Amino acid sequence: MKAITLALSKGRIFDDTAPLLAAMGVVPSEDPERSRKLILDTSRPDLRLLVVRASDVPTYVEHGAADLGVAGKDVLYEHGGQGLFQPLDLRIGACRMMVAVPNGFDYESAVRHGARLRVATKYLNAARDHFARKGVHVDLIKLYGSMELAPLTGLADAIVDLVSSGGTLRANHLKAVELISPVTARLIVNQAALKLRRDRIQPLIDAIARAVGGLSPEQHADAATPVLHAAGL
Repeated sequence: MKAITLALSKGRIFDDTAPLLAAMGVVPSEDPERSRKLILDTSRPDLRLLVVRASDVPTYVEHGAADLGVAGKDVLYEHGGQGLFQPLDLRIGACRMMVAVPNGFDYESAVRHGARLRVATKYLNAARDHFARKGVHVDLIKLYGSMELAPLTGLADAIVDLVSSGGTLRANHLKAVELISPVTARLIVNQAALKLRRDRIQPLIDAIARAVGGLSPEQHADAATPVLHAAGL
């Protein structure tokens, strides 16, 4: 019988998902940070883990290469969510997608006076929709990392990025000025797989839901980076 495949990304998502899996009695056969294997067996013979890049998780699930996956709301927004069922907010990986600017930049005045802003981000869809709702004209600049450099080098007036503790912003003389959306990780499921193998996949979804509900507030806090409100950054 073919095993059910759960797609995860290395690092924080994998680490934050581990307590949920452990609560279900699921333990990976190897540490993904140490193993070179990209497909890992688990203590359950009917469940295996697929280790991929975070941005690729929705694609593997959409096309059926994985039956389920764990992906951040930010990743899902950029993917579009095609062909995906999103039954659970796992309440892990908590952070916020924010607009941030240099400390000396008067963002509110620029918006109020209709300035056209250059905004650097890898979250083009989220940024485009956010500024469109506000009626702010922006030129979006696609970057894949080190967003904080864009305002420092004059490439952009502002950035849209994920903010956890705010330490990186402060270290680079930036401040968060506007919340776009809270972000947590979601369980995603291939819709076709759920229809064809509901008798096997639905119990897994139910078990994950029980694990999410069963974690104590302290365990959820341990699995989530502290979030600071914009006013406190």
